[in-house]
Amino acid sequence: MDANKIHRHTIAVLVDNEFGVLARVVGLFSGRGYNIESLTVAKVDDMENWSRITIVTTGTMMVIQQIKAQLERLVPVHKIADLTIDGPSVEREMALVKVECKGEKRVEALRMADIFRARAVDTTETSFVFEVTGVRDKVKAFVNLMEPLGRIEVCRTGVVAVRRGNKTI
Repeated sequence: MDANKIHRHTIAVLVDNEFGVLARVVGLFSGRGYNIESLTVAKVDDMENWSRITIVTTGTMMVIQQIKAQLERLVPVHKIADLTIDGPSVEREMALVKVECKGEKRVEALRMADIFRARAVDTTETSFVFEVTGVRDKVKAFVNLMEPLGRIEVCRTGVVAVRRGNKTI
């Protein structure tokens, strides 16, 4: 394994759901020059008052190990899982894609949406808003195909991920 090869990792972090925790986690990345490709966070446990942060980052294996070690040292962090290496996981991303089109381009947009199993969640005489869900590459491919039809705006959620099977974070 090449020590200098850049790897993409999805890391799940359970933290206290309190003011400033997300800023501390993001500060850890920015302060050390680590990149965040995707970041999602939401409260996931009312009893424990925990939130789950899912971070997609890139770096050499040494950098990934440093990121995980530094995350473990943050006080509000309870558990960390590197979903990329801890076993099989499921990743999904959602996007809202607004497309402005008329005539034949409208028909083509609906045909493409059907192929990608995207749903039209809003429509006017001149535009659609499609919701598409899937792996990152599927979402990216849909956005790229919509662009020549009159893409106006794209909003993406970022990656959410969970381990497969009975293992949990």
